[in-house]
Parts: sequence; structure tokens; C-alpha cells
Amino acid sequence: MLQKTGFFRTPDPAPARGLMPPATVPNVPNVPTVHEPAKPAEKDKGESRKEARLVVGPDIKMKGVEVNDCDTLQVEGRIEATLDARVLEITEKGVFSGTVAVDNAEIHGRLEGELTVRKQLVVHATGRVSGKIRYARIKVEEGAELSGEISVLERAPGAAPPKRTGLM
Repeated sequence: MLQKTGFFRTPDPAPARGLMPPATVPNVPNVPTVHEPAKPAEKDKGESRKEARLVVGPDIKMKGVEVNDCDTLQVEGRIEATLDARVLEITEKGVFSGTVAVDNAEIHGRLEGELTVRKQLVVHATGRVSGKIRYARIKVEEGAELSGEISVLERAPGAAPPKRTGLM
């Protein structure tokens, strides 16, 4: 049960008596003020936008969420979600269940579900990935575990395989 001094409210400090004189308000006539319209913030052309990073901490459990427009999702706890982002990082104790579509994924913990990695998937020695796994490039360290349906993403139409030069 929350009390009046709960999570979102702080107690008002008792005013100190005798230490400071009461604040005086200058005598201002009642004249309506004219507000200027807000000017849009001018962006410096050299300034780039900040990374949208979401961290699910080690003792956090999230269930039934959809994460979009996230640059990097770092999972240290447990999350059951649908994710569309640029980068997914799962730490050793992190667990992700659900559907993932990312450019790059680095797995030290567990991922269960459907994983689509448009660029590179890295599964470290402590990583465990199970379910439907699709990737463009993959790097798997010794000791990592992959299970389920695993396939390479189709190349974009018209993209030629890399040319090899030199003697064969």
C-alpha cells in the first residue's frame, strides 16, 4: 500500500522560520502578455542525432512488448517481445524470447524464437540460439549452440556474388 510519501511524491520540506524574510513580489500592473510563437530549434548541421538505446537491466523481466525505432537493445535480464531494431546485444545472463529483425546481433546469452539478421550474427561461446534463424553473415565461436531451422538470407535481386581474383 502506498502512503502519501510514496514513489512519486516527496514530502514538502517544512519552511525554516525566522531564517529568511518572506519573498516579496514586485508590484506589476495587470497587463496581458503577448507570447511570441515558439521558434523551431535550429539544428547544427554537424550535430548527429543521439543513439536510441534501450537497456533491459539484469533484474528486469518484460513480457508482451513491441520494440520499434530502437537503435540498440541490450538485454541483461529477460524479455519476451517483438523487436525491430538496428542492433541486438544479449549479455551472458540475458534471455530474449520472441521475434527479432535486426541488422546486427551479438549473442552471449539465450535467444528463443524467430531471428532475422540482415547483416551479421555473432554467437559467442556462451550463446544459445534456438528457433528459426536467418542471417546474411554468421560468426560462431566454439562452444556456442545453434538449433532449429537455420538458413542464409537471399541476396538482393541483381546482387552478384563477390568476385574472386587470383589463381585458383
